[in-house]
Amino acid sequence: MKIIALSLLLFFFCIQSNAQGIDTLQDRVNLIEQSLFYQTGELPLKVGEAKLKVPNGFRFLDRKQSIFILTELWGNLADSSVIGMLVPNGKGVLDFNSWVFTISYDDMGYVKDDDADDINYDDLLNEMQQECTDANPEREKQGYQAIEIIGWASQPYYDNHKKVLHWAKEIKFGKDTINTLNYNLRVLGRKGVFMLNAIATMYELPEVRTNIGKVINSIEFTEGNRYGDFKTDIDQVAAWTISGLVAGKILAKVGLFALVLKFWKLIAIVFVAGGSAIWKFFMRRKKQEEGMD
Repeated sequence: MKIIALSLLLFFFCIQSNAQGIDTLQDRVNLIEQSLFYQTGELPLKVGEAKLKVPNGFRFLDRKQSIFILTELWGNLADSSVIGMLVPNGKGVLDFNSWVFTISYDDMGYVKDDDADDINYDDLLNEMQQECTDANPEREKQGYQAIEIIGWASQPYYDNHKKVLHWAKEIKFGKDTINTLNYNLRVLGRKGVFMLNAIATMYELPEVRTNIGKVINSIEFTEGNRYGDFKTDIDQVAAWTISGLVAGKILAKVGLFALVLKFWKLIAIVFVAGGSAIWKFFMRRKKQEEGMD
């Protein structure tokens, strides 16, 4: 997949485009990046009774922009649970070395953490690997690549004080030579869980890992909605525990887009160069913004 995408990309880099006076593919990439509206600071979240404190070194893109990037530019399946994404400073969403943390919320209820210290993560990994192998024939039947869970890229860890769970898997898609990093954070609250998933390759693991501490602290539940505010007599208890969160058996859609190699975005940009609906979307948006000046 990567070789095909790069070949097409290089081919289009050699072609001059007359559209809108833009001469190179890089010009188009730059214009798309300039059309994005990034936010920083403290932002209220529309779900989960929480606020987002955009960590230093990151910028925030809202739900509409994030879903468009994930689906139209990066080629992932739609996931309506996404409410935004954190993008590292100095990296555009279409850079070769880009990576992001998507943010979602699931109002599954209060997740009991009684089993956190009793989980054998080696056994859990073996179960996940077998389930993945068993599901591959159906995946391939539906036209998707087979998936292999190589192992933990970062051993699961539950911070009992902050009520945050995080772990990472190394995943191989089909015969691709570059493995995908699936880094997951789960921030537990009184009525549900915030899910932050890194979309990256294994090459970005050191950089992602360096920023985990800042990202963990970016979600803050409002007063009365923190994990410790749980009311036994009125609140709903989730059907899943800590081990269930790690095993990924909550919802099939959780983190699904994180399982698509981001090299698809290179192919998407080729279509942008050809004047696709993606390009028209950004050009239309740019004109609207210019009309507001």
